[in-house]
Amino acid sequence: MAQNSAPNIIPVVLAGGVGSRLWPVSRSFFPKQFQKLLGEHSFLQATLLRAAAITSSAPILVCNEEHRFLVAQQCREINQQWDQLILEPEGRSSAPAIALAAWAAVAQDPDAVLLVLPSDHLVGNLELFAQAVQQAAVGARDGGLVTFGVTPERAETGYGYIQVADAQAGLQAVTSFVEKPTAELAQEYVDAGNFLWNSGMFVLGAQTYLDELAHFQPEMASCTQAAMADAQSDMDFLRPAPSFLNSPADSIDYAVMEKTSRAKVLPVQFTWNDIGSWSAIWDESGRDGDGNHLEGDVVAVNTHNSYVRASERLVGIIGVDNLVVVETTDAVLVADRDQVQDVKQIVQRLSETKRSEHLYHREVFRPWGSYEGIAEGDRYQVKCIKVEPGATLSLQMHHHRSEHWIVVQGTARVTREDEVFTLGENESTYIPRGAKHRLENPGRLPLELIEVQVGPYLGEDDIERFEDVYGR
Repeated sequence: MAQNSAPNIIPVVLAGGVGSRLWPVSRSFFPKQFQKLLGEHSFLQATLLRAAAITSSAPILVCNEEHRFLVAQQCREINQQWDQLILEPEGRSSAPAIALAAWAAVAQDPDAVLLVLPSDHLVGNLELFAQAVQQAAVGARDGGLVTFGVTPERAETGYGYIQVADAQAGLQAVTSFVEKPTAELAQEYVDAGNFLWNSGMFVLGAQTYLDELAHFQPEMASCTQAAMADAQSDMDFLRPAPSFLNSPADSIDYAVMEKTSRAKVLPVQFTWNDIGSWSAIWDESGRDGDGNHLEGDVVAVNTHNSYVRASERLVGIIGVDNLVVVETTDAVLVADRDQVQDVKQIVQRLSETKRSEHLYHREVFRPWGSYEGIAEGDRYQVKCIKVEPGATLSLQMHHHRSEHWIVVQGTARVTREDEVFTLGENESTYIPRGAKHRLENPGRLPLELIEVQVGPYLGEDDIERFEDVYGR
């Protein structure tokens, strides 16, 4: 396929969200769009590669502040350059996020057409997708705000629906939008034949969208415009001004599409799945003769139509049907496959009880590498710290804890107050409470060390930074 088949279309990839229905793999600080659940690429990477195959324009990415280094790292893994990487100070749903990208686009090209893509969808048949984008772009250049409508394969309660005059026709006006229905209504929609799944992907003129936003949501339009007018560059990122926080929060469907007379829908033939639940993962995964997808160290006996994923330990399962079982280092999910839409209720309870398992994995990723909790007690905590070659942690101190470092692999350069020294494998050092310190990996191989923390408070917020190459 020609790389320049759609040179004037700018991909806008929305990389926010937490994917709570895919807990315990998807968590707030490492959500589903960054996970590799179906193949060698994450959902974000697959989305970027799909866009790159049909347009030569570098994408505009919009993501949450805390995910900025994950987005940048995953782009670099696939050699994807971006036009802008815009950091939302706080999530405000899709309508303000798209507005940030639209303001950035019209500043470069008043006639820019945007291809808006959530970062966590699965799309099959690239050729049909490219054709649909080109058809939608024609409608967008004529002033339409175009969404893709997918022919329903089943009565799905987790999707929104679009009512149309003729589901077999081409680009046409939307009759109505319908939110996620009950099972009975969903079946009626499928039987009626003139309802399509709302894919949540759009092709629209950037200025047209902003004009409609100003008409229906003037406060949102003005707040996002002001935020981008005063945006500040930070390393590879663009930070909108704090005025963004004054914007109302709303989806593009509620804010614009359900109100505007410019809403168009293009019924499409490519396959689509928004990967919103473990049942969707099961749908897209290869299965054995019993209808099971077994991943990792799994032994299944007399088990049917189930999804079982083992990450760290042996999982044995016997005499069950239609289950989802997902094991991670610190949590296990067991659910009926027909009720996995409600996994977010577990996440809500974890949040209400102030537990951390909905926020972090045991291995937590940082721009310099990662750390993983190994053991903890009343006044101690043990971590395995991995630092990428050439990476540097911040110059910092702790008010409540001391630290012992033991190098397991690689070379560490340590700053401790006025001292700077090097440690090799099986060498160690001590960082007293209150001492300024820094850890660096000056070598070409990953640095791995064991850190033992001792003190009355061991929280991650006990860090006072003095210098940081990552701008934290």
